[in-house]
Amino acid sequence: MGHAGVPVLRDVDVALRPGTVTVFVGPNGCGKSTLLRTLAGLLPAIDGNVQVNGTSLAELPRRELARHLAFLPQTPVVPAGVTVRELARHGRYAHRGAFARHTPEDAEAVEWALDVTDAASLADRRLDELSGGERQRAWLATVLAQKTRIVLLDEPTTYLDLKHQFEVLDVARKLAHEHDIACGVVLHDLTQAAAYGDDVVVVADQKIVAAGAAGEVLTAATIEQAFGLAVTVVRDPGTGYLACFPRRTA
Repeated sequence: MGHAGVPVLRDVDVALRPGTVTVFVGPNGCGKSTLLRTLAGLLPAIDGNVQVNGTSLAELPRRELARHLAFLPQTPVVPAGVTVRELARHGRYAHRGAFARHTPEDAEAVEWALDVTDAASLADRRLDELSGGERQRAWLATVLAQKTRIVLLDEPTTYLDLKHQFEVLDVARKLAHEHDIACGVVLHDLTQAAAYGDDVVVVADQKIVAAGAAGEVLTAATIEQAFGLAVTVVRDPGTGYLACFPRRTA
């Protein structure tokens, strides 16, 4: 996997499972976003292939692929003057084309997506009137309106305050655990990765250095290998969540 024929990651073997949040973590520039964009079919696999239900992405027309897989980039462009409901309707283009009339099925999918993302109360407001967290929920609703079984989110918490970060991650977990969607998420925060990831994939040195359950993968040894930072990993006795703290040298 890479850009313009230059490999960024090698020997990648990843599977996203229905009902599971898979979180990708690693140092800046390690290739997390490249990996996610390759899984989304936006970048070609230099060697090997990416499959959806046994079919290679390269064999699927773009509209057909959009019926299987939805991708939310780091910084989507905000259309001027568009309401949240109008934005969510864009997620239905894969099912009806750009100029076809909306169907009752389209309307049902849009309202479902607004409800799942807690964006129904925002439906008639314009995107440029919303806070960062509210706007991100609107984009998530657009992705969900595609009604796919795979959702990929590239750093969906970027630029959000802590409260809105958790709101967005709660939506990702709801998608997986309540709607049986395979959800892949790129994150920087290891504590959030441990709290929300059913599976965690650690990327570093142009490869996957560890993959599996968060409690098995996010160890002090793996984190030091990937990030070059000595840490202490502790588990909250109340929640069972993991937290990482830099180890003092003096």
